[in-house]
Amino acid sequence: MSPATQPSPRRALLSVYDKEGIVDLARGLVDLGWDLVSSGGTASLLAGEGIPVIEVAEITRMTEMLGGRVKTLHPMVHGGILADRSDPSHVHDLRERGITPIDLVVGNLYSFSSDPGIELIDIGGPTMVRAAAKNHAHVGVVVDPADYDSLLAELRADGALSDATRHQLARAAFAHTAAYDAAIVQWFDGPDSGGPDADGSDASDPDPLKPSMHLALERVQDLRYGENPHQVGARYRTVGSSGWWDTAVVHGGKAMSYLNLFDAEAAWRLVHALGDPGVTAGA
Repeated sequence: MSPATQPSPRRALLSVYDKEGIVDLARGLVDLGWDLVSSGGTASLLAGEGIPVIEVAEITRMTEMLGGRVKTLHPMVHGGILADRSDPSHVHDLRERGITPIDLVVGNLYSFSSDPGIELIDIGGPTMVRAAAKNHAHVGVVVDPADYDSLLAELRADGALSDATRHQLARAAFAHTAAYDAAIVQWFDGPDSGGPDADGSDASDPDPLKPSMHLALERVQDLRYGENPHQVGARYRTVGSSGWWDTAVVHGGKAMSYLNLFDAEAAWRLVHALGDPGVTAGA
């Protein structure tokens, strides 16, 4: 069953760490006739704003457990997300078990990169997001608050998200969870994870080089061209990081090219190599 032919009311599951814009999105969905399902802090926020919301516990018939570690991890939730609406056996399973399909998942993950630790390793969030992204043929998934306005605009105009939009959003969702996992791996490689090299060394491993590296990069600047004028180029940075380039300002001339970046980086490193204050006069 395609999103355009799904029965009304449609159902959205909202569970976000970053709550920017979530109230306006929820109001917009309710105005369009959607039912909202939520849990924890997101549900409390929406209810406090007078927005009708169904608690996940009402669907699963189970309260949160293990200090909030288990909330949305339940067949009544994930069955509604993962069901292939075009497969009669899936539709039969939903009806037999009384599971309502979930047509939209809005979720983003604990800010692990800025405040790492075992308790901030999100389990339910990535599972929910990945399930929706896997089933993007039938389910929309949104992980970036910057996409809320365009999501609502498309739903208002067309009544459903296009195949292309769901595909694009699914790609963004998997990129979001991949960056999250990369941050966790980097934390385990560091001195604060409590592992065998928590003191910065590991006597049992004489090789200081890690067996693998996991990087998640985001594009932050389009360049005039790549290494050669006929090539395209861009500057990327590690997701969630920042550096001196983010405060650099081009005061004159053309936009930066790939080689311009290398020259500027070399100049920056040269300045840092000076032990004492120094100055040079331009021609």
